[in-house]
Amino acid sequence: MVSLAVEHLTVTYPECAEPVLRDVNLTLETGDFAVICGPTGCGKTTLLRMMKRELTPLCTQSGTVSFEGTPLPALNARTSAAQIGFVMQQPEQQIVTDKVWHELAFGLENLGTPQDVMRRRIAEIASYFGMEPLLERDPSSLSGGQKQMLNLASVMIMQPRLLLLDEPTAQLDPIAAADFLTTLLRLNQDFSVTILLAEHRLEEVIPRAGRLILMGQGTVTHSGRPAEILAQLPPDAPVMAGMPAAVRLYHAAGGTGECPLSVNDARTKFMPLYAQNVRALPEPEPRPHTAPALRFKEVFFRYERHGRDILADLSFTAETGELFCIVGGNGAGKSTVLSVIAGLRRAYAGKIEIFGRKIQDYKGRSLHQECVTLLPQDVQTVFLKNTVAEELAEISKAYAEELRGFPFDLEPLMQQHPYDLSGGQQQLAALAKVMLTHPRLLLLDEPTKGLDANAKEQLAEVLHGLQAQGVTILLVTHDIEFAACHADRCGFLSRGEMISADIPSHFFAENAFYTTAASRISRGFYDRAVTVAQTAGLCRINGLKAAAGEEARDAGHPL
Repeated sequence: MVSLAVEHLTVTYPECAEPVLRDVNLTLETGDFAVICGPTGCGKTTLLRMMKRELTPLCTQSGTVSFEGTPLPALNARTSAAQIGFVMQQPEQQIVTDKVWHELAFGLENLGTPQDVMRRRIAEIASYFGMEPLLERDPSSLSGGQKQMLNLASVMIMQPRLLLLDEPTAQLDPIAAADFLTTLLRLNQDFSVTILLAEHRLEEVIPRAGRLILMGQGTVTHSGRPAEILAQLPPDAPVMAGMPAAVRLYHAAGGTGECPLSVNDARTKFMPLYAQNVRALPEPEPRPHTAPALRFKEVFFRYERHGRDILADLSFTAETGELFCIVGGNGAGKSTVLSVIAGLRRAYAGKIEIFGRKIQDYKGRSLHQECVTLLPQDVQTVFLKNTVAEELAEISKAYAEELRGFPFDLEPLMQQHPYDLSGGQQQLAALAKVMLTHPRLLLLDEPTKGLDANAKEQLAEVLHGLQAQGVTILLVTHDIEFAACHADRCGFLSRGEMISADIPSHFFAENAFYTTAASRISRGFYDRAVTVAQTAGLCRINGLKAAAGEEARDAGHPL
């Protein structure tokens, strides 16, 4: 049975010359688990919202979207609200009540569900999702992973037949993201819920998906089984940069035969084909030491006088011109660290120095005048104007000249309202705005969320350019691969304490969960290979040696 059918859908936003979606055609069968991916701004979010009548944006449209054979405008209100579920990228935007059980009951109350049925469903869904200990909690006290799982449970309690998700793991740590995706797979298999998931984090999604849908320039370019599509795509296709490490490694190393999709496939079917004559790349040249830009010494912070310490005995140093990445679980205190450095929160004990001065010695606005700038996790909080151009002009009238070297083309966004942009586009516009403040210490909270792989590389180019100018960058991220590829050092924050900090090739080589897929693939075969490029380089070296050895043996000559 056809669950969802999109036919010749074209969508244009008001006052925009070009449509955001062009002649989109897509069909999902009941029980499909499909993932949709494509470049930042290609129309993924708009397409998902066009499938949920209550979230359809103000626009001009042609074509049709049908659910189980009925066009969306013809669905009755109850079917539309209950049978098509939607989970957003930012968990906080979907939470509306002050207790977990109230949140679970909210949708059922609006559907007029009898009280005894409602109580039974809440108990049932709480048990299924393991939320029974959380039912009396305030949702604001939950971790990011718990909030997103609550949003999913609040949708599933209405027993939808179609579930739409817009980058639901964007703000989750690796472990919480894996748990969330595992739950989605269970729902798909246990209840035949049709799932359409838009994602940039594809490492664990692609191996689980039955359908892969690629978008580009506002339309669907490919649709089918992931293994078949990825076998057809050329290695230099732009979308390939965001594919799982196993796929990229296969192409980068010149693999033949079946393309692996998962870590397990790569370890069992791909890595054994390469000889291990060379087990490790040379140690990287150490970064020259520079003066400390930021120093924390035994810092403590809590939000409430009698609450628990969010930062506890926190000590670490970031050097001038260094790109220092902080990783750790949701609720570990990473964002709190940035807010304390930015002067938005005040530690109750310990010493914080910024460029050799105690933070309390920065009076008035001196801390933020070409010194410290924070790009928060919720970038919408930095937008105050009606257009992107006005946002940039608020900081500098000469923004066009100052952003001349900015690698992202912001021109198509200039006359749009910042809230009308996709999540990734908002991230880029906000980054451009904070760069105009000319910081010496730049604080970034999850700057890669919502960005495709190519946009991340352009972001890295911006950050390395700032480093060359002596700017120190402290970056909080769940994007382990970005940290492994571009950080000078990485630190692990747990329960408000910096557990360890080291260069990426050492830091990620020892971790089991907070590590890259490339490290998990290469472990036991090669030493300290934590990126796809490093692993592929060793595969190519060892592959050539293996081939040369076979040729020598065939000719009867020793190497």
